[in-house]
Amino acid sequence: MNAPIDVTQATFKSEVVDADTPVLVDFWAEWCGPCKKLGPILDEIATEMGDSVKVAKVNVDQERTLGAMFQVMSIPTVLLFKGGEKVDEFVGVRPKSEIVKRLQAQM
Repeated sequence: MNAPIDVTQATFKSEVVDADTPVLVDFWAEWCGPCKKLGPILDEIATEMGDSVKVAKVNVDQERTLGAMFQVMSIPTVLLFKGGEKVDEFVGVRPKSEIVKRLQAQM
């Protein structure tokens, strides 16, 4: 079983850029309604896909620099990294099936 991990500016390189698997990075905030809807979907994906993918969460209120670095204008914004490069992204809540399909396209 895998659970989403919290990522900060200090851990972003080791957890996301240097990861051996695709990494889904969720930029979110406590006060964001759509973020609260997306969170459980990403939790399920992390659990179901296990070690084949990593789900990371970046709290934009605490990690403003990371949000600015990736030009996050709206939340939730989800970026998909593979081999240290951003390969896909979407803004807003998406169905679990669509997110899984995007992940599988990178495996």
